[in-house]
Amino acid sequence: MSKYTVKLKFNREIAEGTMAFHFEKPADLSFKAGQFGNLTLINPAETDAEGNTRAFSFASAPYEDELIFAARMRDTAFKRVLKTMQPGTEVTLDGPYGSFTLHNKASTPAVFLTGGIGVTPVRSILLQAIHDQVPHRILVFYANRRPEDAAFLDDLSATHATNPNYTFVGTMAEMEKSSREWHGETGFINKAMLLKFIDDLTLPIFYLDGPAPMVKAMRDMLSEAGVDEDNIRTEEFSGY
Repeated sequence: MSKYTVKLKFNREIAEGTMAFHFEKPADLSFKAGQFGNLTLINPAETDAEGNTRAFSFASAPYEDELIFAARMRDTAFKRVLKTMQPGTEVTLDGPYGSFTLHNKASTPAVFLTGGIGVTPVRSILLQAIHDQVPHRILVFYANRRPEDAAFLDDLSATHATNPNYTFVGTMAEMEKSSREWHGETGFINKAMLLKFIDDLTLPIFYLDGPAPMVKAMRDMLSEAGVDEDNIRTEEFSGY
């Protein structure tokens, strides 16, 4: 693994309470879609017991010419400093790490069950797969409370229209609290929803990522449906 100093280009809000941070990409940085790195603040104006380092999945795909990380903006010293960082501010990046990456066997479908900020590595994997024109059948099920809470929703849904091997299924659990229109699925991801789009649940490799309770619920659902444990890969997001 290597350490890099990366410079902030800009930040932006990508959902209510969620921001994306765009950094310059070092020329010698190489990572696989789905991996993560550790970001460390340099001489921050404040700190707390949680420290100055956090792990972030690369939301950007390896082919993109910048690094993108995203975070739910909890009220911690790290997040307060990150939110107010000015363009040109430098942080340390350590990585890449992780094996939450697309499998090689193209004849085996890939199914992503994700929610909330867990979508970050999915964006990276999906955009890279489409860029590389991989032959895998890819399905993404993305759960949120409302469209307002769904980070990178446009990136995932717009790509669906032009790629016959890719299916996007967004689902919202609390549309009664939303001010937007929504024409996708509603409720939580469940077996019945999966079977609308997948004929045989024992064939794909499933990638589960998001808050720990969601990952556990998805794993339990798949196990009860007869999915082999070897076909389930997980990445838990905690702390936000």
